[in-house]
Amino acid sequence: MKRPTDHLAAVRVSIFGPCGPPPGDAGMVDRSAGLECPPMSYEGIITIESGKRGGQPCIRGMRITVYDVLSYLASGMTEQEILDDFPYLTREDILACLSYAAEREHRMLVSNG
Repeated sequence: MKRPTDHLAAVRVSIFGPCGPPPGDAGMVDRSAGLECPPMSYEGIITIESGKRGGQPCIRGMRITVYDVLSYLASGMTEQEILDDFPYLTREDILACLSYAAEREHRMLVSNG
């Protein structure tokens, strides 16, 4: 019997690979495969320029924002669909957006906690 969240496992693997989402401060181990995955760094990929897209975080100085990529993923687009629609983006760009969002969320939790 399928659970309501079964489809999320496939999305998680297709977006993050076998190691799961990028970790915060330390590498993460996928114990089932015995793999250690280093944290994804978004430095040099996510840029903020005051005159571009209202100072929103963008990808490599282009006019596509982190929010754009996250909203595509949230709407159900797969990583491959995004890469097909935006050939100038890379898998690393998408992972950098996820890493940036995860770190911002973590900082919000720490500062409010």
